[in-house]
Amino acid sequence: MSDYQLDTNCVHGGYTAGNGEPRNFPIVQSTTFRYATGAAMGALFDLEKEGYFYTRLQNPTNDHVAAKICALEGGTAAMLTSSGQAASFYAMFNICSAGDHVVSSSSIYGGTYNLFAVTMKRMGIDFTFVEADCTPEELDAAFRPNTKAVFGETIANPALTVLDIEKFAAAAHAHGVPLIVDNTFPTPVNCRPFEWGADIVTHSTTKYMDGHAAAVGGAIVDSGKFDWTQYPDKYPGLTTPDESYHGVTYTERFGLGGAFITKATAQLMRDFGSIPAPMNAFLLGLGLETLHLRVPRHCENALKAAQFLKHSDKVSWIRYPGLPDDPCYEIARKYMPKGTCGVVSFGVKGGRAGAEKFMAGLKLASIATHVADAKTCVLHPASTTHRQMNDAELAAAGVSPDLVRLSVGIEDIGDILRDLEQALATV
Repeated sequence: MSDYQLDTNCVHGGYTAGNGEPRNFPIVQSTTFRYATGAAMGALFDLEKEGYFYTRLQNPTNDHVAAKICALEGGTAAMLTSSGQAASFYAMFNICSAGDHVVSSSSIYGGTYNLFAVTMKRMGIDFTFVEADCTPEELDAAFRPNTKAVFGETIANPALTVLDIEKFAAAAHAHGVPLIVDNTFPTPVNCRPFEWGADIVTHSTTKYMDGHAAAVGGAIVDSGKFDWTQYPDKYPGLTTPDESYHGVTYTERFGLGGAFITKATAQLMRDFGSIPAPMNAFLLGLGLETLHLRVPRHCENALKAAQFLKHSDKVSWIRYPGLPDDPCYEIARKYMPKGTCGVVSFGVKGGRAGAEKFMAGLKLASIATHVADAKTCVLHPASTTHRQMNDAELAAAGVSPDLVRLSVGIEDIGDILRDLEQALATV
C-alpha cells in the first residue's frame, strides 16, 4: 500500500482480500489458534516464524488495523493497544526502566502527565518537563546522562500549543535518544511527524481515528529510522539477547524497522496484556475509512466556531491554532498547512462559575469526558481530566480554571453556533 495516497490508504490500507475472501477484514473473535504440531507452535514462541497463538499478544483483526495506521503515518511497524494511555506507557516503558530519565513537554494531556509524573515515577523513571516554546538552550539543559527519550504532543490537549517537532527532534538526536510524539489531535491527515524528524508516534485511537466514541484504543507506530544499535549501552533491551525469548536480539532478528514494535509486543503485551478486543479493532478500522473526510469537516467547523467565540463579549480569551492571531498560528501552518484539529479552548468570563454556567446552558453540545468524535461536546478540564494537578502544574500544562475545551463535531455549523450563542447568553 506504500504507493497509494493517504485517502486511499484510509479505505484500503492494511488488508487486501484474496479470491473469494471477505471484502471487509474479518473479526477473528477467538482467544486461541490451533496448530497441528507442538513444534509449529514452538516456532512462534521462539519468534522464528510469524503467526498467532494467543490473542493477548496478537490477533489478525488487530494487525490489519495496525497495518492501516502504519501506512497512514508512513511507518515500518505498528501495534494496537487497549487505550491511548497504554500506548503512551508501552512506547516509553519499551526503552526505559528504573533509573532512567525522560524529557517531556509540559503541555500534554493531564492523564499522560499523571502517568509520567506519578505512576512511572513510582517505577523509578524520572521525567523533566519543559515548556513547549522553550529555547533550544533550555531544552538542551534538561537532558541528563541517563535520558532515554523525549516526548511531546503535536497539538497539546487541551492547551492547544503546537510542538516544534524539528526543534525537539534535533535536541533528542543530538543526545542520542528518540523523539516520541503523540499525534492524536491532528491525525496523519493533517500532520505526519516522521516527516519532521520524530521517531515513534502514538495515538489515542479513541478520538478522531475511531471518530464515533464507540471504542477505546491506542496505537504505536515506529518510523524505523532511529538506529538503536548506535547506542547499545542505552538500549540493551533492543540490542542484546532477551533471555525471556531464548536469547533473541531484536535489532538483529527484526532490523531497525521491526525491532521496537516486536519487543513491545513480545515483552510488554505478553506481560501486561493491554490489547484491544478484536471487535473494538474492527470498529476502529471502520472509523479509519472515513478519517480523511471527517477531519477536514471538524477543522472547518472548529475554525468558524473559534471565529464566533473570539468576537463574543462573554469570552475572555481563546486558543485555536487556526486563528491568525493565535501564538501558535505560524508554527501550525508549518507543520499542519491543511488544518489543525476540531478542538477549541477558551475562557468564559466569570471564571470557573461562568464556565460551568455556560456548559449547563448547552442543548446540542453535551458535557462529556471525551473529545474529537462526530458529536460536539464540552469539558471543564480543571475539574475533570486535570483535576489531579495543583495550580502550578495546571499553569504549566496551559490549563486555567476558566478554560472550556470545546470539541466541535461534524453537525451543521449553523446549529453549533446557535447553541453556543444561546448558552453564552445565560452567563
